[in-house]
Amino acid sequence: MTQTVNIYAAKAQLSGLLAAVEAGDEVVIARAGRPIARLTQYEHRTRDRSPGAMKGLIWMSPNFDETDEQFIQDFDAASDQALL
Repeated sequence: MTQTVNIYAAKAQLSGLLAAVEAGDEVVIARAGRPIARLTQYEHRTRDRSPGAMKGLIWMSPNFDETDEQFIQDFDAASDQALL
């Protein structure tokens, strides 16, 4: 069953509206009689995980965890300047 309520009534009756949604009803919230939102039950959607599904699609550079020496020097210089 679908029930339509205006915003003012929805604010005043939120707990009751949520109880109706939990019971399977749908609630439409309206502004001046014009529908603007719909409250429905939350459906938790899960997909079965498939280990290795991304194999071959992700590439990582052999040196991805190496930090550029110039960057380290610039960072250290900036840190020293902040301490002054």
